[in-house]
This record gives sequence, structure tokens and C-alpha cells, in this order.
Amino acid sequence: MTCKRLRLERVGLALALLILLPRLAAADAVERMSLEKLRATHERIEALKKERHPVTLVSGYDDVRTLLHVHSAFSHDSRGTLDEILAAAKETGVRVIMFSEHKASHYDYINDGHKGLKDGVLLIPGAETEGFLAYPRKSIQNEKTEGPQQLSDLVRSADGLSFVSHLEERMDWDIKNVTGNEIYNTHADFKDEVRLVSALRSPLTMLGLGNVISQYPQEFFGALLDYPADYLKRWDELCQESRHTGISANDSHHNQAFRGHLTEAGKIRLEDALGKKIVELDPEKIPLLKAIIGARKPGDVVFELDLDPYARSFRHVSTHLLMKEVTEDAVREALAASRAYVAFDWIADPSGFVYQATNGDEKWPLGAEVPLSEGLTLRAESPLDGTLKLVKNGSVIAEKQGASIEHRPTEPGVYRVEVWQTLAAEPRPWILTNPIYVRPQ
Repeated sequence: MTCKRLRLERVGLALALLILLPRLAAADAVERMSLEKLRATHERIEALKKERHPVTLVSGYDDVRTLLHVHSAFSHDSRGTLDEILAAAKETGVRVIMFSEHKASHYDYINDGHKGLKDGVLLIPGAETEGFLAYPRKSIQNEKTEGPQQLSDLVRSADGLSFVSHLEERMDWDIKNVTGNEIYNTHADFKDEVRLVSALRSPLTMLGLGNVISQYPQEFFGALLDYPADYLKRWDELCQESRHTGISANDSHHNQAFRGHLTEAGKIRLEDALGKKIVELDPEKIPLLKAIIGARKPGDVVFELDLDPYARSFRHVSTHLLMKEVTEDAVREALAASRAYVAFDWIADPSGFVYQATNGDEKWPLGAEVPLSEGLTLRAESPLDGTLKLVKNGSVIAEKQGASIEHRPTEPGVYRVEVWQTLAAEPRPWILTNPIYVRPQ
């Protein structure tokens, strides 16, 4: 890197910080995006890789990293190709992708969607439609429904799975016979970062953030992560009524990329990932931009910023399914049985984590319905030390530092586990399990 370019990037970063820092007040994405915080986060993540240890509990299942809520070029707001998506899956260790295309009249999301085993990755077609992630086994393209309950019933009647999506928009929904709901959504997590969203409207801020993102791309993306308290509160309520499988929603589109090119008029035209014009900037009025242009000619790209490539989005969070084999039938069975946990994989690989109920020689995995009895024990063990919390009916009833936690329930309830890690002096959620349902004997 030349001294001139380095000076320009430092000027851009300074401009970004001038825009961002006056808004700081709490530990939100903006504060976590400072170079100091990102560096400390990165160093802790690297240290965690060396602190893994064997887990003594045995689940008896294969831990399969799965993504739900992924869009491709079938959706109007994405240009993602299947080759690009498969490459990102291979890079991040994803073995199952459940697509959620936006419904449209020019294609059938089941009959035309991505499906089958491709390059070692199992693809399952589905849609994000009318407030749900819908995964019917057969096309329901031409079926008419009125209201969310009818749509969920239709999907389930087609031997399918239905999950309430974007829970922040429909907290009052109580859909009967639904498979479950999202307990984390990346897009929803981004939307509530008011200061960051406001700051990113400034082209100069985007210019300044380029250097930060290039140094710590995954940590920058991970700065969005907040504990999804509102989602979990509602989910805990629903689980006390009936089984609701909790899943993560990557909401991957690869549509948050920006490119600036030089026009014939000497302006910089800034466009989004879909080619839509955002703004035209006049370098004669902004010295920093004039310096960046240098000897470039009309048509040349002078600026690029990619915030959400598929690999970065895929690495952020996933739903880990416990299965005996990687087939579509096994995926559907695991999700229906709630044999799943959500993990923010960008922090650390959770593989090996086990949460189960035991009584003598009997053993039940997470998601199971277990009769209350003398000797029943709930156990969780992690491949990394952290803060383990046992949550019953939405309230934390036990908390322990270390790699494991154990509890003997004395009354029925819905018991789930959370594991937290500390990054840059801030506790962050790492693992959120589906519950074990302890029922009256």
C-alpha cells in the first residue's frame, strides 16, 4: 500500500469516526466497530480456538450446520447465484441450506427452486411469504388462503414446515400447529441499530469504513449481534403453550454492497448491489474523492464496499440440527422434533455441545418431551468454558461459569440453555438451545 493511499484511508476513517462517535452512548454496533474493540474481539476469538476441550456427554447424533432464510437470484432483492452460494457454504462448513425465496408469479419456489445434493450441500426449496418461512413438500403456488393461520395450515397439510418469520413485526401472532419461529434474525438485528443505519446513509462514512472492514470483516459483521431479548421472551411464552422449534434466520441476500464508478461528467455515481443509483458525488467539492480518483478514466470503479457477502452472512449464525444422516427427511424430522440449537458461529465453533435429559440409562436430546420423575437430570456441556444459564419458562433459574451445568427439576416446565462468551469486555450470546419439555408424570 502506498503512503498516499494510506493517508487517504486514514482521512476517510477519521471522517467516519467524526460522524459515528458523537452518537455513542451504549454498547451497540457503532461502539463495537471501533478499531480497538474489533481488534480485541478478534484476539479473543483467536484465543478461543486454542481453548477447546473434549465434551464428555455423548448425544448420539451428528451435529449438522444448517441455514434457514437464504435468498438467491430467484428473489427480487438478490442477485446471488447458486455457484456463489455453494462456494460460501463450502467455505463456512454449512451442510444444509433451506432457501426462502420471495414468492412471485414467474416461478414456482418449490418446483423451480434449488433442491437436492449439490457439491456436498443439501438444498431444500422454500419461501418467505406472508410472514412465514414455508417449506411444503409439494407446490402450493396456486392455492388461495385468507390470513396467516390458513397459510400455515396449508403448508402443514402439504407435509411441510412453517416458521413465523420476522417476529418483531408479529409479536401478537399465536398460530396453531405451526412448526416454530425465528428466535434470531440478522436483518432484524441490523434494523434496530438506529445510529449505524443513520451513519451508513453518508457516502463519506462508507468510504471511511472500507479500511476497518478489510482488517476485521467478520468481527465488523458480528458487531450487529445483540441478545434477541424480545424474540426470546415471546418464544418462551409460546413454548409454554405448545412445542415451538426455535431457529435462526440468516436472511442472506448479498445485497448490501456498494460501488462507485466515474461518469463521463467526472462525477462518482454510487450504486447499490442491485445497480440502483444512490447518489452522485462531485469530486471538485470533496477533496478526498478527488484524491481517490487519481488517473482513473470514465467507467472505472473508484470505490467498492461489500457488507454482506454470503460467506460472511453464513458464518455469522446458523441452526445446528442433530441428525443421524444428512437427508431432506432427516432435516424435516429434526426440525419438527426441535432437535436443534442456534449458535453464533462467528464467535466460536460450537460443535460438540450437548444438552440432554437423563434418568438412569434413559437419555433424551434437546427438544424432547420428558416425564417428570425422581432422578431426572438436565445436563449441558460445552467444548469451551463460558457462562452457562438454565432458563425455565423464560426466567434464569441457574447460572454457572465453566463448561457444564446440571439441574434436577422438581416441577414441570420448559427448560432451555444459553451459553455466553465475553468479547472485548462485553458478554455476548453464543449458544441458544431449544428447550427440553418436562411434563407432569
